[in-house]
Order: sequence, then C-alpha cells, then structure tokens
Amino acid sequence: MPTNLYGRNDNFHPENSHVLPALMKRFHEAKVSKAKEVVVWGTGSPLREFLHVDDLADAVVLLMDKYSGLEHLNVGSGKEVAIKELTELVKEVVGFEGELVWDTSKPDETPRKLMDSSKLLGLGWTPKISLKDGLVDTYKWYVENVVKQ
Repeated sequence: MPTNLYGRNDNFHPENSHVLPALMKRFHEAKVSKAKEVVVWGTGSPLREFLHVDDLADAVVLLMDKYSGLEHLNVGSGKEVAIKELTELVKEVVGFEGELVWDTSKPDETPRKLMDSSKLLGLGWTPKISLKDGLVDTYKWYVENVVKQ
C-alpha cells in the first residue's frame, strides 16, 4: 500500500490531480504568465508523506524477491513534510519568483498522514530519492512532456 506518489507521468489535471502535481502546474503557469502571486488554501500546517514512483518500483522488486506473506505492507518514505514546506520547495524548483499567499479561510483537511513502513524497512528497503531531487526530476519531465503538448 503506497503513500502519496509523485513523479514522471503524474496527473497534472487542474481539477483532479493530487496536491504535488497541482502545485507544480499552478506555479509553472504563474511563472510563465509572470503572475505576482499564487494563492494556496489553508495554513500549510498539515503534514504529508510523499514517495517518488521510482522508489515504489524498487520496493515492489524487493518484495517480489523477499516477501511471500499474505498481509499488505505499507510503502512510504517515513518522512513527513508540512504542506507549507512542500509548497515553498515546489515554488523554488519551478522558479516562480512571485509571492505565495495562504488563504486561511479555506480548510486545511486532515492534519497528518504518515504510514508505518517498518515491515518493509525491516526487509532492507529504503527510499533513495530525496523530495527535492524527485521534484526536480518531475518538473523536468512535466516541462518536456506536458507543457510542450
């Protein structure tokens, strides 16, 4: 059972994408249009866990080799990041230089979502791609494959 995934071939649709690709698309569009600000809902305080799809692939390969149990295993990075920190990191990776505005009249949603991946870690798996490196890779893919279309 994977945590929040991101990476190449993600869904960047403006109405039904997840938080990370949605932020990436919004910051990219704001950068291109030279917008002065990007408004983000809530306070940015909720914590989320993200995993790059290539790390999930590595976990699946390891599980095919080392696991034959019947119960599911969680696959997560084990690292939480506040939505505010994530948003600032996406802003940096995209290169948006405008202002970031938090609309605190909008809801924050669930305060915390962190999976217990200790069983998988016990089998010798650890994620290798840092959030920043994964964002850089995802943004490069987005620009080369989604924006150009």
